[in-house]
Amino acid sequence: MAVGPSVLPVFHQIDGVRLGIASAGIKKAGRKDVVVIECPEGATVVGVFTKNAFCAAPVQIAKQHLAQATPRYLLINTGNANAGTGKQGLVAAQQCCELLAAQMGVTAEQILPFSTGVIGEPLPVAKIEAVLSAAKQDLSEANWAVAGEGILTTDTRAKGATAAIEVNGQLVHINGIAKGSGMIKPNMATMLGFVATDAKIEHELLQQMLRTATDRSFNRITVDGDTSTNDACILIASGQSAEINQADEAAMTAFQTALDDVMRSLAHDIVKDGEGATKFVEITVSHAATQDEAIEVGFTVAHSPLVKTALFASDANWGRILAAVGRANVDALDVDKINIWLGDVQIVLNGGRNPDYTEAAGSAVMAETFIRIQIDLARGEVEDTVWTTDLSHDYVTINADYRS
Repeated sequence: MAVGPSVLPVFHQIDGVRLGIASAGIKKAGRKDVVVIECPEGATVVGVFTKNAFCAAPVQIAKQHLAQATPRYLLINTGNANAGTGKQGLVAAQQCCELLAAQMGVTAEQILPFSTGVIGEPLPVAKIEAVLSAAKQDLSEANWAVAGEGILTTDTRAKGATAAIEVNGQLVHINGIAKGSGMIKPNMATMLGFVATDAKIEHELLQQMLRTATDRSFNRITVDGDTSTNDACILIASGQSAEINQADEAAMTAFQTALDDVMRSLAHDIVKDGEGATKFVEITVSHAATQDEAIEVGFTVAHSPLVKTALFASDANWGRILAAVGRANVDALDVDKINIWLGDVQIVLNGGRNPDYTEAAGSAVMAETFIRIQIDLARGEVEDTVWTTDLSHDYVTINADYRS
């Protein structure tokens, strides 16, 4: 189940970035579950990773390798998270890097590993090793859509976005694929996201741009409030097109806007494909005193099981939204100034039921597939938005049967 249509874009070609896909049968025979992404020599590669203290072995190795060398290849497997696997997991992740490095003629430190799937199970290194040659043979700049399928777990569909802008007379392209459906409350990125551009951008600026885009996209979504052990998002700049630097503010701004759009599109696709989701919900908190305050209120509402089940039932039980706002960790909240809307219907006026509100109007909004909740705190000039889903019977079923 997912919200809205499932349509992948026609991806632009990112010169120098090739993707190869193979089937290792890690969880299910015949399923595309191993992806290799090749970065050209001279590319810039940056990343953001989960803040979960039980971060997976591949996350630990990827962070180490990023600090040691310029990456040439990303190695992604699904069906097994290689998380909660102790020293054995670190050895397995490193071994996979060494095996791919031998195939490609690079050092193990130039390989970044990524895994997603069941936590606590040993990584089947032999199965991955057996298909590395096939993934190598499959490398192509045209494989973005297929690679989007190869990184999925409980997702019902691939997620991709693309953009093109002109920089000083040259076209600059951005492509992105992502996976994520459950265990989604990123604290840096999504479960797995891979974005590439053909622009030439130096490391410090590229890292800054990734963090900015992440905060505006993946760090503003939640399905179930669970931060994964394996979250990672990588941004590759292949350097084959126009250069973008801090001396050219117009080019830098245009690129940041396009990158934000691509990553926000991917983030929205993750929410729309949330496990069991039937609703896509946008929660905007306006007139907050600080950004942290706006985010706190937004996520408190987004994480409320009572709000989420009301959304699933199309039940205009707006008191649940009011209660969630009231228990958010906001100092000296003046509830008498708060206003709340469901879509264009104002449900709360100055902290109480709007005299003009009708149950029929609220129910009509709650019956929609795309729902907007706006909360005005009347405390300042800051506004921020988070995106979430409802909570359905299917979410419980999917996660109860996940390992079967």
